[in-house]
Amino acid sequence: MPEIKNYTMNFGPQHPAAHGVLRLVLELDGEVVERADPHIGLLHRATEKLAEHKTFLQSVPYMDRLDYVSMMCNEHAYVMAIEKLAGIDVPLRAQYIRVMFDEITRILNHLLWLGASGMDLGAMTMFFYTFREREDLMDVYEAVSGARMHAAYYRPGGVYRDLPDTMPQYQASKIHNASAIKRMNENRQGSVLDFIDDFANRFPACVDEYETLLTDNRIWKQRTVGIGVVSPERALAMGFSGPMLRGSGVEWDLRKKQPYEVYDRLDFDIPVGVEGDCYDRYLVRIEEMRQSNRIIKQCVDWLRKNPGSVITENHKFAPPKREAMKQNMEELIHHFKLFTEGFHVPAGEVYSAVEHPKGEFGIYLVADGANKPYRMKIRAPGYPHLAGLNEMTRGHMLADVVAIIGTQDIVFGEIDR
Repeated sequence: MPEIKNYTMNFGPQHPAAHGVLRLVLELDGEVVERADPHIGLLHRATEKLAEHKTFLQSVPYMDRLDYVSMMCNEHAYVMAIEKLAGIDVPLRAQYIRVMFDEITRILNHLLWLGASGMDLGAMTMFFYTFREREDLMDVYEAVSGARMHAAYYRPGGVYRDLPDTMPQYQASKIHNASAIKRMNENRQGSVLDFIDDFANRFPACVDEYETLLTDNRIWKQRTVGIGVVSPERALAMGFSGPMLRGSGVEWDLRKKQPYEVYDRLDFDIPVGVEGDCYDRYLVRIEEMRQSNRIIKQCVDWLRKNPGSVITENHKFAPPKREAMKQNMEELIHHFKLFTEGFHVPAGEVYSAVEHPKGEFGIYLVADGANKPYRMKIRAPGYPHLAGLNEMTRGHMLADVVAIIGTQDIVFGEIDR
């Protein structure tokens, strides 16, 4: 008998289930994975190095492009780091707006994850369902910032502007006649807050629909139950965070354990798993969407009752109002200096982290008193998860590798930063 050897095979880097430019070198014994070696660096964009050559303010749009599914959460950690260094006070209304958009972003992220992971494992319909709700939330992004994805809405000292009083409307076209347009614009008659409130009221029923399709689905359970099991001890040892850690039963969430902004004023729960497998992580993310919806409702109620400023009045860090800048020489100088030279922060170092949809997203900044960072290091949540891929896939079948990459919710912008 000839000796049977393991054979090596490439998975990616342009594989539709690789969720980015991931090249996996798999060592297979038949169809069983003996070893999985992730090769990264095929998307490397040197974000950390670029940030050292830009002013603090100019690096905000780079944050959106790290994890391009959780745009505003990335910005949040970065602007919080600058605020800690410079000692900038953020108005309370701006803090509520940030928290609300963090949770909108969490829902956006989990919807894309659910649609893409479902499609990876053959549940084609999920993608269409989840994108229906994503479209509404993308419209909210666009209403406040002008961009559907890369918003650059959070600024050191607050947010770019207050929530608009009107929501963009659909226009009649060849595809939709007047009566269809009227129906589509029914919930867009009020302000952006009214639209978000309307979304928050109907979203739980949408999550019920996703659960009807997947939670007790025989095929979905066969593909996820008992797959990629991680014990709580191993999850902690490998530096997991977010749903990957909570899915293993560790109740760790920065919003509760190290509250920032106004999370300590809000009422929500932390869902945790029991088994630490792909199915538990799915259930954790589903419940997180429901909890995010609870937080959004509380923020909407507060924002309705409490008007006010949304960015610091200190014009060393935030631009003056447009009309003041047009009429007053002093304000014009502030505006010019801010957008050409930027602002200087005191020398020092700071680490600022947020509970990003994928885990702990942190920014470590070292400042030397100049108008740009001396060093910046990004703690991307997906990086340690990818490092655990070999351990999670060993002994599983080739088809399970797809389920495990899906459950890690990897986005390569932040891993190959």
